[in-house]
This record gives sequence, structure tokens and C-alpha cells, in this order.
Amino acid sequence: QVQLVESGGGLVQAGGSLRLSCAASGRFLSIDPMGWYRQAPGKQRDLVATITRGGRTNYADSVKGRFTISRDNAKNTVYLQMNSLKPEDTAVYYCNAYSGPLIRAYWGQGTQVTVSS
Repeated sequence: QVQLVESGGGLVQAGGSLRLSCAASGRFLSIDPMGWYRQAPGKQRDLVATITRGGRTNYADSVKGRFTISRDNAKNTVYLQMNSLKPEDTAVYYCNAYSGPLIRAYWGQGTQVTVSS
């Protein structure tokens, strides 16, 4: 079992920055990849960024050049640095991770990010 706990969401003006963190705990041998998804009201949950244990990253086109994902393998923690935020970035951001022999997906409880114009 893997528990994911997010932190760092909040309210920010357009053009501002926020940093999200997600710490994984529980009993697991490895957790890979880790990532962030987001869901705006009335919309589906979409990929924001993922990162492998080896540091390979993948970003949604809408956030490339503005968001940076990183992870600390020793702490089983993934971060999302969000710069140049736009109102359309407003959503609940969910931490995601895969672990176990069946490569099961785990999700955090979500953290609200609101960008005002």
C-alpha cells in the first residue's frame, strides 16, 4: 500500500508561482513513475507531468516551459514548481504514483490551486 500526501496548493495571482509537494509513505519496494494530474470543474483529469526514478520527465504541452517536475528518491517525494501561472491552471492537482508487481496506480487526496486574473 502507498499513501500519497500533497501540500502546497493555494490562491495566487496570474503570473505568480506555487510549489506543490507529494510525499509517499507505506510499504513498497519501489515507486515509479510519480507525477501530477489536474482536474478543473466539469472536466476530466488530465496529465500535467510525470517523472521516473531515473529522472526522465514528460509534460503536457500546456505547461511546458512553465512547470518543472522533480523528485527526491531518498524521500520518496515529488515536487511540481509552477511558474507564470495562468487562470486556466486553476484546478485540483492530484499526485499520482505507480508501485507493486501489478503496477497499481495510487492517488493523493488532491490540493486546490486557484489562479486569479
